[in-house]
Amino acid sequence: MKLASSAVVELRDLQLKTDIGTYGPDDIRPDLHLLDLTLGISVNQVVISQDGMAHVFDYDPLITEIDRLAADGHYETQERLMTRIAIACAAHPAIQRIEICLKKSPVRSGSGSLGVRLTLDEVATNGLRPERKMGA
Repeated sequence: MKLASSAVVELRDLQLKTDIGTYGPDDIRPDLHLLDLTLGISVNQVVISQDGMAHVFDYDPLITEIDRLAADGHYETQERLMTRIAIACAAHPAIQRIEICLKKSPVRSGSGSLGVRLTLDEVATNGLRPERKMGA
C-alpha cells in the first residue's frame, strides 16, 4: 500500500501593514493584522537531490506581492484582501493547495483575535489561476 505524500510551505504570523475595516469613534480598532499561509506544493520541491533554489519553490516573490497587496489601499473587509492573496498564490503554478488565515487583534478590551480562514483544494486553486490563452 502506497501512502500519499504531501509538502507544504508554511508562513505564520506575518504582520501586514494594511488598512482594513470601517470603525466608529467608540469602536476598538485592531493594532495588527496577522497572516498565516499554508501552501501545498509538490514533494519534489522539498525532497531534492541537490541543493539550489532552482529545485525548490521560491516564496520570496510571493511575500513581496502579499506586502504590496496589503498596502494597496483601504479594504472594507478582510475577505477582499484574502481573495487577492489567494489569486496571487494561484498565479504560481507550483502551488497546488492554499490555506489562508487572516487575523486581527485586539477584538475587545485589548484581548482576543478574530480571523477568517480559507482553504482551497487543488481544483479550487486551479480555478483561480489566470486563464492560459491558446497559442500563448
